Amino acid sequence: MSGNKQNESASPTWNASLYDSRIGYVSEYGRSVLQLLDARPGETVLDIGCGTGDLCRELANVGALPYGIDFSPDMVCRAREKYPDLVFEAADARTYRPDRRYDAVFSNAALHWIKPPEAVLRTARSALKPGGRFVAEFGGKHNVGVIVSAATEALAGFGIDAEARHPWYFPSVAEYATLLEEAGFRVEFALHFARPTPLDDGERGLDHWLDMFGGSFFAGMTEAEKREAYAETKRLAKPELFRDGRWFADYWRLRIVALCESESV
Repeated sequence: MSGNKQNESASPTWNASLYDSRIGYVSEYGRSVLQLLDARPGETVLDIGCGTGDLCRELANVGALPYGIDFSPDMVCRAREKYPDLVFEAADARTYRPDRRYDAVFSNAALHWIKPPEAVLRTARSALKPGGRFVAEFGGKHNVGVIVSAATEALAGFGIDAEARHPWYFPSVAEYATLLEEAGFRVEFALHFARPTPLDDGERGLDHWLDMFGGSFFAGMTEAEKREAYAETKRLAKPELFRDGRWFADYWRLRIVALCESESV
């Protein structure tokens, strides 16, 4: 997930080194979203949830002028180390208000972490020039449903209500299109699709995923308890998500393009 991933009830701690070493597929898949954005030389682009900066680098390579923001200072620090010629800022996408307007706002694998969703849409609209475009991909309805179901059952054995700890917002096309229109956007394109995603490192692939993204579910557990819960989660999920020696995350993605045709209010 690239970035500005936060909510007030369960703000995760991001490990930039783990993200780069084991979760590199996030930026790889994000390249197809960049194709949808189709940034042109000289265009200014605000990347909401820039993570460790890889997609900002891709934007700069085609001549665009990216500005990356992320909620995690660790991610931003890593992005600055990797790409010292680019500009990154630690910021909360719910309240961020730039001092300039952009030709486009872009986000990959981040918006499902930001609640309430209306807040980031206000930020995106305030950042865009009239006629500017908002292009994003993030988790949609049913995303990681098998993983969450397995973790929920595993944690019930520890007396933990995982549903109460769910950190994400996974909308349907209809839900999100309604929010976009209410925020003053015109929806040009929306697609909800399944994308089973292979995880690196064989049997340990789901462990890395849970370490990176599932922290809110396992908060307060000892390391031994957490590893026991991981093992049970994997046992329950394995029939559906493990094949040919590797784990697959049951991702469902929502991809959108929307235009801001008037001044923000």
